[in-house]
Amino acid sequence: MTAALEITGLSVRSTLDTDTPLVHRIDLAVAPGERIGIVGESGSGKSLTALAVLGLLPYPLTAEGSVRLAPDDEVVEVIGARSRRLDRVRGAVVGAVFQEPLASLDPLMRVGAQLAWPLRRHRGLRGEALRRAVLDALADVQLTDPERIARSLIHEISGGQRQRAAIALALAAGPQILIADEPTTALDVTVQAGILELLEREVRERGMTLLFISHDLPVIAGIADRVLVLRHGRQVELDTTARILHAPGDPYTARLVEASRRLDDLLPALDTDLGAEEPAS
Repeated sequence: MTAALEITGLSVRSTLDTDTPLVHRIDLAVAPGERIGIVGESGSGKSLTALAVLGLLPYPLTAEGSVRLAPDDEVVEVIGARSRRLDRVRGAVVGAVFQEPLASLDPLMRVGAQLAWPLRRHRGLRGEALRRAVLDALADVQLTDPERIARSLIHEISGGQRQRAAIALALAAGPQILIADEPTTALDVTVQAGILELLEREVRERGMTLLFISHDLPVIAGIADRVLVLRHGRQVELDTTARILHAPGDPYTARLVEASRRLDDLLPALDTDLGAEEPAS
Protein backbone atom coordinates (compact mmCIF):
# COMPACT_ATOMS: atom_id res chain seq x y z
CA MET A 1 0.00 0.00 0.00
CA THR A 2 1.36 3.42 -0.97
CA ALA A 3 2.06 5.71 1.98
CA ALA A 4 -0.13 8.81 2.17
CA LEU A 5 2.95 10.70 3.33
CA GLU A 6 6.56 9.59 3.14
CA ILE A 7 9.35 11.64 4.71
CA THR A 8 12.91 10.51 3.98
CA GLY A 9 16.05 12.13 5.34
CA LEU A 10 14.29 15.44 5.97
CA SER A 11 16.62 18.16 7.23
CA VAL A 12 15.93 21.86 7.70
CA ARG A 13 18.72 24.43 7.74
CA SER A 14 19.09 28.16 7.78
CA THR A 15 20.99 29.64 4.86
CA LEU A 16 22.63 31.90 7.46
CA ASP A 17 24.07 28.89 9.32
CA THR A 18 24.33 25.85 7.06
CA ASP A 19 26.54 23.93 9.51
CA THR A 20 23.85 23.50 12.17
CA PRO A 21 20.65 21.75 11.02
CA LEU A 22 17.47 22.71 12.87
CA VAL A 23 15.89 19.41 11.85
CA HIS A 24 18.19 16.49 11.06
CA ARG A 25 17.27 13.49 8.90
CA ILE A 26 13.69 12.70 9.89
CA ASP A 27 12.25 9.47 8.41
CA LEU A 28 8.52 8.75 8.60
CA ALA A 29 6.05 6.82 6.43
CA VAL A 30 2.36 7.36 7.21
CA ALA A 31 -0.29 4.99 5.90
CA PRO A 32 -3.63 6.29 4.58
CA GLY A 33 -5.95 6.93 7.52
CA GLU A 34 -3.17 6.55 10.11
CA ARG A 35 -2.81 9.00 12.98
CA ILE A 36 0.71 10.05 13.91
CA GLY A 37 1.56 12.12 16.97
CA ILE A 38 4.72 14.23 16.94
CA VAL A 39 5.87 15.16 20.44
CA GLY A 40 8.83 17.00 21.91
CA GLU A 41 9.78 20.03 23.97
CA SER A 42 9.88 23.55 22.55
CA GLY A 43 12.60 23.85 19.91
CA SER A 44 12.55 20.14 19.07
CA GLY A 45 11.65 20.74 15.42
CA LYS A 46 7.98 19.74 15.49
CA SER A 47 6.58 22.81 13.75
CA LEU A 48 9.49 23.07 11.31
CA THR A 49 8.79 19.49 10.23
CA ALA A 50 5.13 20.41 9.62
CA LEU A 51 6.05 23.52 7.63
CA ALA A 52 8.47 21.49 5.51
CA VAL A 53 5.70 19.00 4.71
CA LEU A 54 3.52 21.90 3.60
CA GLY A 55 6.32 23.57 1.65
CA LEU A 56 5.88 26.70 3.78
CA LEU A 57 9.30 27.16 5.39
CA PRO A 58 10.00 30.90 5.68
CA TYR A 59 13.22 32.54 4.54
CA PRO A 60 16.04 31.89 5.38
CA LEU A 61 15.11 28.24 6.05
CA THR A 62 15.52 25.53 3.43
CA ALA A 63 14.66 21.82 3.37
CA GLU A 64 16.69 18.86 2.14
CA GLY A 65 15.72 15.24 1.65
CA SER A 66 12.30 14.12 0.44
CA VAL A 67 8.66 14.75 1.38
CA ARG A 68 6.34 12.77 -0.86
CA LEU A 69 2.54 12.99 -0.89
CA ALA A 70 0.46 10.38 -2.70
CA PRO A 71 -2.95 11.82 -3.64
CA ASP A 72 -4.95 9.34 -5.74
CA ASP A 73 -1.77 7.33 -6.50
CA GLU A 74 -0.05 10.42 -7.98
CA VAL A 75 3.18 11.03 -6.09
CA VAL A 76 4.03 14.68 -5.39
CA GLU A 77 7.50 15.63 -4.20
CA VAL A 78 7.22 18.72 -1.99
CA ILE A 79 10.93 19.49 -1.59
CA GLY A 80 12.00 21.62 -4.51
CA ALA A 81 8.50 21.86 -6.04
CA ARG A 82 7.39 25.12 -7.65
CA SER A 83 4.91 27.29 -5.74
CA ARG A 84 2.27 26.84 -8.45
CA ARG A 85 2.43 23.05 -8.00
CA LEU A 86 2.20 23.30 -4.23
CA ASP A 87 -0.76 25.70 -4.45
CA ARG A 88 -2.73 22.85 -6.05
CA VAL A 89 -1.71 20.49 -3.24
CA ARG A 90 -2.30 22.69 -0.20
CA GLY A 91 -5.93 22.52 0.80
CA ALA A 92 -6.94 19.82 -1.67
CA VAL A 93 -4.39 17.19 -0.55
CA VAL A 94 -3.08 18.43 2.78
CA GLY A 95 -4.74 20.91 5.12
CA ALA A 96 -3.35 22.51 8.27
CA VAL A 97 -4.64 23.88 11.55
CA PHE A 98 -2.11 25.98 13.44
CA GLN A 99 -1.75 26.99 17.08
CA GLU A 100 -2.94 30.58 16.77
CA PRO A 101 -5.99 31.25 14.57
CA LEU A 102 -5.36 35.00 14.81
CA ALA A 103 -2.19 34.39 12.80
CA SER A 104 -3.58 31.83 10.33
CA LEU A 105 -6.84 33.65 9.52
CA ASP A 106 -6.97 36.96 7.64
CA PRO A 107 -8.08 39.77 10.02
CA LEU A 108 -9.35 41.90 7.12
CA MET A 109 -11.58 39.26 5.47
CA ARG A 110 -14.91 38.02 6.75
CA VAL A 111 -14.88 34.39 7.80
CA GLY A 112 -17.27 33.36 5.05
CA ALA A 113 -15.12 34.97 2.35
CA GLN A 114 -12.05 33.09 3.60
CA LEU A 115 -13.93 29.80 3.48
CA ALA A 116 -15.31 30.55 0.03
CA TRP A 117 -11.84 30.83 -1.51
CA PRO A 118 -10.78 27.13 -1.27
CA LEU A 119 -14.32 25.98 -2.05
CA ARG A 120 -14.28 28.03 -5.24
CA ARG A 121 -10.70 27.17 -6.20
CA HIS A 122 -10.64 23.45 -5.48
CA ARG A 123 -14.29 22.44 -5.80
CA GLY A 124 -15.40 24.91 -8.45
CA LEU A 125 -18.44 26.13 -6.52
CA ARG A 126 -20.21 29.36 -7.41
CA GLY A 127 -23.32 31.32 -6.44
CA GLU A 128 -25.88 29.70 -4.17
CA ALA A 129 -23.99 26.39 -4.10
CA LEU A 130 -20.93 28.21 -2.77
CA ARG A 131 -22.93 30.13 -0.14
CA ARG A 132 -24.56 26.90 1.03
CA ALA A 133 -21.22 25.09 1.20
CA VAL A 134 -19.73 27.88 3.34
CA LEU A 135 -22.59 27.64 5.84
CA ASP A 136 -22.46 23.84 5.84
CA ALA A 137 -18.71 23.92 6.53
CA LEU A 138 -19.23 26.19 9.54
CA ALA A 139 -22.12 24.09 10.84
CA ASP A 140 -20.06 20.92 10.42
CA VAL A 141 -17.52 22.17 12.95
CA GLN A 142 -20.39 22.80 15.38
CA LEU A 143 -20.52 26.58 15.09
CA THR A 144 -23.96 27.77 16.01
CA ASP A 145 -25.47 30.58 13.92
CA PRO A 146 -23.16 29.97 10.91
CA GLU A 147 -24.67 32.91 9.00
CA ARG A 148 -23.51 35.33 11.70
CA ILE A 149 -20.07 33.70 11.87
CA ALA A 150 -19.73 33.90 8.07
CA ARG A 151 -20.42 37.67 8.18
CA SER A 152 -17.96 38.25 11.04
CA LEU A 153 -14.36 39.40 11.09
CA ILE A 154 -12.19 37.24 13.29
CA HIS A 155 -11.90 39.83 16.06
CA GLU A 156 -15.69 39.71 16.38
CA ILE A 157 -15.79 36.04 17.44
CA SER A 158 -14.30 34.15 20.39
CA GLY A 159 -11.05 32.18 20.45
CA GLY A 160 -12.85 28.85 20.34
CA GLN A 161 -15.01 30.01 17.44
CA ARG A 162 -11.92 31.23 15.58
CA GLN A 163 -10.23 27.85 15.96
CA ARG A 164 -13.35 26.04 14.75
CA ALA A 165 -13.43 28.38 11.75
CA ALA A 166 -9.75 27.59 11.11
CA ILE A 167 -10.58 23.87 11.19
CA ALA A 168 -13.44 24.43 8.76
CA LEU A 169 -11.02 26.27 6.46
CA ALA A 170 -8.49 23.42 6.64
CA LEU A 171 -11.16 20.85 5.78
CA ALA A 172 -13.08 22.85 3.17
CA ALA A 173 -11.45 21.35 0.07
CA GLY A 174 -11.60 17.78 1.41
CA PRO A 175 -7.89 17.10 2.01
CA GLN A 176 -6.65 13.56 2.54
CA ILE A 177 -4.09 14.62 5.16
CA LEU A 178 -4.60 17.00 8.08
CA ILE A 179 -1.72 18.56 10.01
CA ALA A 180 -2.78 19.90 13.41
CA ASP A 181 0.07 21.89 14.98
CA GLU A 182 -0.65 22.56 18.68
CA PRO A 183 -4.29 23.32 17.78
CA THR A 184 -5.47 23.77 21.39
CA THR A 185 -2.48 25.43 23.08
CA ALA A 186 -3.75 29.00 22.63
CA LEU A 187 -7.25 28.16 23.90
CA ASP A 188 -8.85 28.31 27.31
CA VAL A 189 -8.78 24.92 29.03
CA THR A 190 -12.57 24.79 28.97
CA VAL A 191 -12.50 24.94 25.15
CA GLN A 192 -9.63 22.53 24.48
CA ALA A 193 -11.57 19.30 25.04
CA GLY A 194 -14.28 20.35 22.59
CA ILE A 195 -11.72 21.16 19.87
CA LEU A 196 -9.91 17.82 20.37
CA GLU A 197 -13.21 15.95 20.20
CA LEU A 198 -14.13 17.83 17.02
CA LEU A 199 -10.80 17.02 15.35
CA GLU A 200 -11.04 13.35 16.29
CA ARG A 201 -14.58 13.10 14.90
CA GLU A 202 -13.76 14.86 11.64
CA VAL A 203 -10.66 12.75 11.02
CA ARG A 204 -12.53 9.52 11.80
CA GLU A 205 -15.61 10.28 9.73
CA ARG A 206 -13.60 11.53 6.73
CA GLY A 207 -11.04 8.71 6.90
CA MET A 208 -8.21 11.24 6.91
CA THR A 209 -4.53 10.79 7.68
CA LEU A 210 -3.51 12.91 10.69
CA LEU A 211 -0.26 14.46 11.89
CA PHE A 212 -0.98 15.83 15.36
CA ILE A 213 1.80 17.94 16.86
CA SER A 214 1.98 18.72 20.56
CA HIS A 215 4.31 19.02 23.53
CA ASP A 216 1.55 17.35 25.59
CA LEU A 217 2.07 13.57 25.59
CA PRO A 218 -1.31 12.70 27.23
CA VAL A 219 -3.12 14.60 24.44
CA ILE A 220 -1.05 12.77 21.82
CA ALA A 221 -1.78 9.43 23.51
CA GLY A 222 -5.52 10.01 23.22
CA ILE A 223 -5.50 10.56 19.47
CA ALA A 224 -2.47 8.88 17.83
CA ASP A 225 -1.77 5.34 16.59
CA ARG A 226 1.99 5.91 16.59
CA VAL A 227 4.23 8.56 18.14
CA LEU A 228 7.35 10.24 16.76
CA VAL A 229 9.52 11.74 19.49
CA LEU A 230 11.81 14.63 18.53
CA ARG A 231 14.56 16.32 20.53
CA HIS A 232 16.86 19.12 19.35
CA GLY A 233 15.67 18.51 15.79
CA ARG A 234 16.56 14.83 15.82
CA GLN A 235 14.37 11.74 15.72
CA VAL A 236 14.61 10.04 19.10
CA GLU A 237 12.01 7.30 18.74
CA LEU A 238 9.12 6.15 16.55
CA ASP A 239 6.79 3.45 17.83
CA THR A 240 3.19 2.58 18.61
CA THR A 241 1.52 4.75 21.22
CA ALA A 242 1.20 1.77 23.57
CA ARG A 243 4.93 0.98 23.42
CA ILE A 244 5.90 4.63 23.82
CA LEU A 245 3.78 4.87 26.98
CA HIS A 246 4.57 1.48 28.53
CA ALA A 247 7.98 0.46 27.14
CA PRO A 248 9.82 3.54 25.83
CA GLY A 249 13.06 2.62 24.11
CA ASP A 250 14.97 5.84 24.77
CA PRO A 251 15.81 7.56 28.08
CA TYR A 252 14.47 10.89 26.82
CA THR A 253 11.11 9.33 25.93
CA ALA A 254 11.03 7.63 29.32
CA ARG A 255 11.53 11.02 31.00
CA LEU A 256 8.66 12.53 28.97
CA VAL A 257 6.37 9.68 30.00
CA GLU A 258 7.40 9.92 33.66
CA ALA A 259 6.88 13.70 33.71
CA SER A 260 3.38 13.26 32.27
CA ARG A 261 2.53 10.64 34.88
CA ARG A 262 3.79 12.81 37.73
CA LEU A 263 1.57 15.65 36.51
CA ASP A 264 -1.45 13.33 36.31
CA ASP A 265 -0.76 12.21 39.89
CA LEU A 266 -0.36 15.80 41.06
CA LEU A 267 -3.61 17.20 39.65
CA PRO A 268 -6.04 15.15 41.83
CA ALA A 269 -4.02 16.12 44.91
CA LEU A 270 -4.23 19.78 43.94
CA ASP A 271 -7.98 19.50 43.43
CA THR A 272 -8.34 17.92 46.88
CA ASP A 273 -6.20 20.55 48.56
CA LEU A 274 -8.04 23.41 46.90
CA GLY A 275 -11.40 21.93 47.72
CA ALA A 276 -10.47 21.61 51.37
CA GLU A 277 -9.62 25.26 51.80
CA GLU A 278 -11.91 27.29 53.97
CA PRO A 279 -13.08 30.64 52.63
CA ALA A 280 -11.39 33.64 54.22
CA SER A 281 -13.50 35.25 56.93
